Formats: sequence, structure tokens, C-alpha cells
Amino acid sequence: MLAPAPRPPGSLALRCSRVLLSPRARLSLLALLLLSAGSLVLLYEPQRLLSSGWRPRADGTGAVLLFALAYGACTAAFVPRPVLNLAAGALFGSAFGLTAAVAGTVLGAGISFTLGRVLGQDALRPLLRGRWLTAADGQLSRHGFRSMLAVRLFPGVPFAAANYCASISRMGYVPFLLATALGTVPNTAAYVVAGAQADSPGSPAFLFSAGFIVVSGLAAAVVAWRKRHRLRGTAPAPVPGVAPQPVGGAAR
Repeated sequence: MLAPAPRPPGSLALRCSRVLLSPRARLSLLALLLLSAGSLVLLYEPQRLLSSGWRPRADGTGAVLLFALAYGACTAAFVPRPVLNLAAGALFGSAFGLTAAVAGTVLGAGISFTLGRVLGQDALRPLLRGRWLTAADGQLSRHGFRSMLAVRLFPGVPFAAANYCASISRMGYVPFLLATALGTVPNTAAYVVAGAQADSPGSPAFLFSAGFIVVSGLAAAVVAWRKRHRLRGTAPAPVPGVAPQPVGGAAR
């Protein structure tokens, strides 16, 4: 009996698999997933479901775990974390609410990091040609833990943007998740305590947490404003008679 002839290396199935697994195809899939997640958030507003789906002051390990899972999925879909942190405090109190919020934060960051690493890194890394992009990539790749810890402690950096920027770099999972878990505690705790003490806005705990949120937000705005002007000031001035170099490399 004759054996079936092997398919030629340029067969249609092989070409289709190469196209579907190409970096551009995976990046397109990532963009589609993020667009769909953002649209679902705008349409269904899951942050309201998290606060209305539980009875006030819910307790129990199962409820905390379920909330953390929902929290992680929502943060990966761009639901604002401050809203979720306030809901965690209102539902579980300060201690259990902080536990659920930090666990959900780490879970959501891990989901975003994995999506960016698997679907977007190969396509986006060749585009890191600008001086500031290259510097940021080098900082995250060489000093991942301390860089991400500083980013998490700084309240002005968007959570999702930090996740996907880190996923494009060569930072490992362990320093990324550990820095996320440690760096998000102060700001998360302030919102959770504010949510837990929302029924007594005159209490010292609520006033302290609200003051911390305001002061940290103002500090983030001031630092961002100063960094913006510093970057402008360090930009190289054009030399008369010399054509500008293309971004990220020498003239071809």
C-alpha cells in the first residue's frame, strides 16, 4: 500500500498557520480583545455590579475570593481601580477589603502582562526606536523590580498603561507581580479605608485617607509637570545646515 504523499512545505495550511501566528496577527487579536473589553465596560458598567451584587458588609473567604477574581477581570478590562477599591472597602471593611483589592490588582496586572507578552511583544519591540522609549525599555528590562515599584507608588501612571509597557520589555513575571503587590498597597489602602468609612465622613480614618488621596494626587501632578518641562529642556536643539536624523537610528 502506497504511503500518502507529504504535503509540500508551501501548502495552504502551513501558510495560513504562519499568518495566524505572526506578530501582526497576534497584535491585532490583542487590539480586538482590548477594544471588546472596553466596549463591554462602557455598555454594562461592571463596577456597579460589584457594589450592588453583594450585600453590605459581606464576609467570608469565598466572598472575598470571588470579589478578587471579579476585580482582576475588571481591571484587565479597564474598569477604574479607585471605584473598585471604594467598593471593596464598602463591602468588606478595611482589612478584608484591602486583601481583596490587592489580590485583584495583582491578578488583573498578571492578566494584562500575559496578554501583552504573548500577543504584543514580538510586534511592538521593533517599534521601540525613539530615545525615550528605548530608555524606558532599558530601565524596565535591567531594573524591573525597582522601576515597577516606583511606577506603582506613583499614582499618576495609568494602571493599564504600566502593565502593557512592562509586558513589552524583558522584565520577568516575578519582579513585575511582586512590585505590583507591594507598590499598590498605600494608594489602594487609602481608597479602601475611605470606602469602609464612607458612612462616617467625619471620622479620623476617613479624613486621613481622603487627605492622602488628595495629597498624593497633587504630588503626582506636580512631578508630572516638572518632568514634562525637564524633558522639553533636554531636547537637543536643531543644528543649522544639518538634516535631522530619523528617530531611533542613524541616517540611511
